Amino acid sequence: MSKSRPVNQLDTVEGSRLHSKDCPRWQRWGPYLSERQWGTVREDYSEFGTAWEYLPHDHARSRAYRWGEDGLAGFGDDKLSWCISLALWNGCDPIIKERLFGLTNQEGNHGEDVKELYFYLDGTPTHSYMRMLYKYPHAAFPYADLVDENARRGADVPEYEVLDTGVFDDERYFDVYVEYAKHTTDDIVMRVTVENRANVAAALDVLPQFWARNTWSWKTTLIKPCLKLETVQGEGTYVLATQGNHEPIVVSAWSPDAAGIEWIFCENETNTKRLFHTEDQGPFKDGFNDYILQGDENAIRRDTGTRAAAHARLQLAPLGKAVVYMRWRPESTSDDGTPLDVDGLFERRRAEADEFYGALQHDIADADQRLVQRQALAGMLWSKQYYQFDVQRWLDGDPLQPKPPKQRRFGRNADWRHLCNADIVSMPDKWEYPWYASWDLAFHAAAFALIDPEFAKRQLLLLVKDRYQHPNGQLPAYEWAFSDANPPVHAWATWRVYEIDRAITGKGDRDFLELVFHKLLLNFSWWVNRKDADGKNIFQGGFLGLDNVGIFDRSSPLPTGGHIDQADGTAWMAAYALDLMRIAVELAYANKVFVDIAVKFFEHFLYIAEAVSCEDNCDTGLWDSEDEFFYDKLRLPDGSNIPMRIRSIVGLIPLFAVHVLEPTVYRSLPELRERLHWFLDHRTDLSKLVSRWNVAGKGNSVLLSLLRGHRMKALLKRMLDETEFLSDHGVRALSRVHLDNPFVFYHNSESFSIRYLPAESDSRVFGGNSNWRGPVWMPVNYLLIESIHEFHRYYGDEFRVEYPTGSGQKFTLAQIADELARRVTTLFLLDRNGERPVMGAYPLLQADPRSRDLVLFHEYFHGDNGRGVGASHQTGWSGLVALLLQPHATGPSGVVPLAGEADAEIQEFAGAK
Repeated sequence: MSKSRPVNQLDTVEGSRLHSKDCPRWQRWGPYLSERQWGTVREDYSEFGTAWEYLPHDHARSRAYRWGEDGLAGFGDDKLSWCISLALWNGCDPIIKERLFGLTNQEGNHGEDVKELYFYLDGTPTHSYMRMLYKYPHAAFPYADLVDENARRGADVPEYEVLDTGVFDDERYFDVYVEYAKHTTDDIVMRVTVENRANVAAALDVLPQFWARNTWSWKTTLIKPCLKLETVQGEGTYVLATQGNHEPIVVSAWSPDAAGIEWIFCENETNTKRLFHTEDQGPFKDGFNDYILQGDENAIRRDTGTRAAAHARLQLAPLGKAVVYMRWRPESTSDDGTPLDVDGLFERRRAEADEFYGALQHDIADADQRLVQRQALAGMLWSKQYYQFDVQRWLDGDPLQPKPPKQRRFGRNADWRHLCNADIVSMPDKWEYPWYASWDLAFHAAAFALIDPEFAKRQLLLLVKDRYQHPNGQLPAYEWAFSDANPPVHAWATWRVYEIDRAITGKGDRDFLELVFHKLLLNFSWWVNRKDADGKNIFQGGFLGLDNVGIFDRSSPLPTGGHIDQADGTAWMAAYALDLMRIAVELAYANKVFVDIAVKFFEHFLYIAEAVSCEDNCDTGLWDSEDEFFYDKLRLPDGSNIPMRIRSIVGLIPLFAVHVLEPTVYRSLPELRERLHWFLDHRTDLSKLVSRWNVAGKGNSVLLSLLRGHRMKALLKRMLDETEFLSDHGVRALSRVHLDNPFVFYHNSESFSIRYLPAESDSRVFGGNSNWRGPVWMPVNYLLIESIHEFHRYYGDEFRVEYPTGSGQKFTLAQIADELARRVTTLFLLDRNGERPVMGAYPLLQADPRSRDLVLFHEYFHGDNGRGVGASHQTGWSGLVALLLQPHATGPSGVVPLAGEADAEIQEFAGAK
């Protein structure tokens, strides 16, 4: 490792760019184009909310979108006024490849699923350099085969994937690398490198596209943009893109490996003739498709339109390579006559990316860990998206379009008329989840803070803006149902981003912290007022992301009537109170007014702790002293209650509600110490819940937790048991004890059951691919690791726990947390066989030396072998692995382990085992 390498991102070229006043200009253009706009809620104008059927993949090439755009390997400006993407045709497909294909929720035997091979390889936070790979077969893409075979398969068998079709056998496919490099903030080059992987010659049509998002079909006041072919003597042809009063953009394209570039044009408008049998003649949005496949000259224009493509016909020799370029820049960009060294530009930007990540990773010695972290962050950068959705306009309709059905005014999201989004937002991914979700975004922000803390802060601020947050205080859950309840992790993410930002810049952004804090006061009140059915500090949340490890859909009325008192919902609220207390304490250093608010959340935490932790015979308690585990309680209409003895992650989430008050806090804020001690002196019934608050602990600190030592050990005993929760790759969502002993509940001659399944479920009770039962889930594993580190801050090295359960070996909590982090990171790292567990469903790629370093970051992971399950590109919260691989990611608190490595003592034990 070079001694001259910068050890701080701020000292790199990209870091300086990122933290300069010009950063907004650098980030104006980025990978903001979705990979799937079809089949989304906001494009659904059906009578009964059937989004997947209303605008299916077959319509996508022919229908203009209302709220966004999509494309393959796309780029665009931050309002998506102009869009760039790639189209391909291998000479066999029934349609040109312009966007990604996948199955809808009804088509897949395990729900919706993208059926493509693509990988995000690199990127910088300013998008000065971006790189991805798309794998495209020589043979016809197996659209019908994928639909038909998955329709034949039941839920008891795996999904039928694109590799299973045989279309990639014998390496008869193209590796299509798409890169973007910025010469200046708005002078940008796209480079498409096509490599023929087969030992046979092959032809490929490559069409970089530049177009205007259709905004003119919905409003009468907007001027239609124009793309026009221009010819300059001696310089060839280019396209001039004009839009209202904005400066024109010059678009050029070339290829040293093609006979020439053919510019073709069409209109970005719906093909009403194809879809609705009108007499309109076009050219329509799908004009390029009809021209390339059928030679239909009437489908295109040769000089003008709102969509332009640079058509290059490539003939690739066996194992051959070819390159196509597209460049766009403002018309006023000075040209001194010296041609731009385009390949040199890409080399410089790639070197700057290497320097930036070299500074970030200077303490990570392992090359494979560096590769995984960089690809995880690249996936998150590529998964940014311009997201526009005006719910009021969506409900009422547009002036130039037919009125939506009346029924929808009382259906999905009807009470979110205030919501008006038009921003760059971090998505879970841009195909299967091309929309934001509040708790996903919180985890994204924590990981994003490693490389772009300002973007991370802006993301957290977005959800508390008036045009996002509901007037009643609720944060929008996700597009399918904004009123659903996601776990309240926004305060946790705010604090984590604040810490990481402070560690990078050396200064805490208190304005950001205070702004989010004030809005979260409203959100906390919403939870207390809406989700505590009996007013006893025991909470119900509906869908909390964890309904899949229960027997009932918690978003729907229960078949038994009544409601469920949730161990997880209550624990999330206890953790929320502690997070808000921690933020209030930080703000109190500069403004003593926040001492009162910190005490308020301290008291509220104790009230929740008292309710959830009392013994079995009390009215509210969720602790089962016989099993020594937390269980939900089913509250029946007659007032009786039944514990749901399902051993799942629900019962471990109380571990999240933990915070250590260090003595430095008391020394800096004597008013806080005085107020807390007064409360504890006068509420002796609650003071017993605070571990040794008036006795010196490790470092004279105070522990706030839902668990005292015995109960914490009892939960860890089950969590660290390899026959229950602990797998080789992290903590399972459902205990393996339910493999042979499923939980069964009977009601009115009907049975409801759940059993451990390590990956896809054999039931569709919750709909589609949300039916997981036992996989490893990254966000809860991350929070468990962080919480165990926090417990160690209080208990110290003297407090030891058996690990794994039954082994006879005891380790400190810090060692155990580090070892759990190591297990989780092994999901993505090469094992002793040279394979990555997450890529278990891709044997063809794992056996290929050129593809072995391609990594996907799935939604969750097989509970026994680590295979990726669910959405294949859920880079958002699985991107948390970037934090687990980063030494000291959260600064001085040290709650994130060092590069996912356990210390020598536990490594020795694991090796011996």
